[in-house]
Amino acid sequence: MHPEFWHERWSHNRIGFHLDAPLPLLSKHWPGLDLEAEARVFVPLCGKSLDMLWLAERGHRVLGVELSELAVRQFFDERGLVPATHETAAGVHFVAGAYELIVGDAFALQADALADCTAVYDRAALIALPPDLRSVYAATAWRRLPAGCRGLLVTLEYPQAQKAGPPFSVEADEVHALLDDDWQIDLAERRDILANEPGFAAHGVTALSTAVYRVVRRE
Repeated sequence: MHPEFWHERWSHNRIGFHLDAPLPLLSKHWPGLDLEAEARVFVPLCGKSLDMLWLAERGHRVLGVELSELAVRQFFDERGLVPATHETAAGVHFVAGAYELIVGDAFALQADALADCTAVYDRAALIALPPDLRSVYAATAWRRLPAGCRGLLVTLEYPQAQKAGPPFSVEADEVHALLDDDWQIDLAERRDILANEPGFAAHGVTALSTAVYRVVRRE
C-alpha cells in the first residue's frame, strides 16, 4: 500500500486494526523466547499498539517504526509521555522512557539502526503489505536484523479471493519462502478465529486462522 493510504486511515481514525488491549497470543508465546528483560525489541509498522506497552512492562526497550506521525504522537500522548525528538537518516525519532519510535520507512532502516535489536515482534506489518511489498520488506528490514535476533511473527490465513486486504492472508508457504534463507521458523500455534471476527464473516470469508511463528535469525 502507498504511504498515503495509511496516512488517510490515521487522519480519519479508520484504525479498526488497532486493538484496545495487548494481543493474548503475545503474552502466551513471548515468555518462551527466554529473552533478557532489557532486550531491545524491534516492532515494525507499530502504530500505537498496546503490545509495545506490554513489552515495556516486562523490562524491554522498544524500537518501533511507523509511517504516521499522528499514530506516534497519539501513543506518547495516551501514555502521558513527552518525547524528545531528533532526526536521522531513518526519520524523526521520538524517545521517552522505554520507547523509541521512528516516524519513517521500515524498508529504509539500515543494519546499524537495528544492530542492538535482539528481538523482533511483527503482529501487523507483514499482513499489512501486498505481495510485492512483502518481498521487499523481507529483503530489507528483516534481513538487516542481527544474527541471533529472535521473536514472534503473527499472520492471518484466509481465502484471499473472498476479501481484499489489508490485512492480507499470508500462508505458511509464503512465510517460509520469504524468510527461510535467513531465519529459522517454527510454528508455535495456529488458531481458528473466524467466530471472533464478524467483520470478516460479513465479507463472506468462510475460514480465518491466525498463526504464530517463533523466529530466530541465523548466524
